[in-house]
Amino acid sequence: MTRTELQIGGFGGQGVILAGLVIARALSLYDEKQAVFTQAYGPEARGGASSSGVVVDDVKVDYPYPLNPDIMVIMSQEAFTTYFPKLKKGGLLIVERDLVKFDEKDIKDVGEFHSIPATKIAEELGNRIVGNIVMVGFITKVTGIVSKKSAKKSVLEMVPAKVKELNEKAFEMGYNYEEG
Repeated sequence: MTRTELQIGGFGGQGVILAGLVIARALSLYDEKQAVFTQAYGPEARGGASSSGVVVDDVKVDYPYPLNPDIMVIMSQEAFTTYFPKLKKGGLLIVERDLVKFDEKDIKDVGEFHSIPATKIAEELGNRIVGNIVMVGFITKVTGIVSKKSAKKSVLEMVPAKVKELNEKAFEMGYNYEEG
């Protein structure tokens, strides 16, 4: 593996920071990769733009911030406007289908595109707050950047005991989601 940059963008309260942390933790602790996690909040915090970044490599990461992400995950319209222009030409784009709208010409330089209604799936599970974990499952499947076993283990170790079962279901729903 060469250096791979992942950025997850959304609005405060969607859990984009936790999603990035779960992936970085899984990569470094269980997949034995070199991974660095960063986070950024807009000045409004809850409701404003926020993002998390994960840089992963087989060798020590020399610079911790994603500059030109290979993989971009967008969970809100504001995040699309703010972060999408940084996606590397030919990169992989994943969007929250129900919250991100764009014109096809906007993504003409994207190499691979995927979408999932993560929030809707979370609502069907009974709590929209696990939309980020649905997205982690989907990211795991679509990108192959992290192993399923490691990502799931990281999720279950990072959420409170009383919601482990819900988060496990959310992860599996995202991982098993079939685009259509």
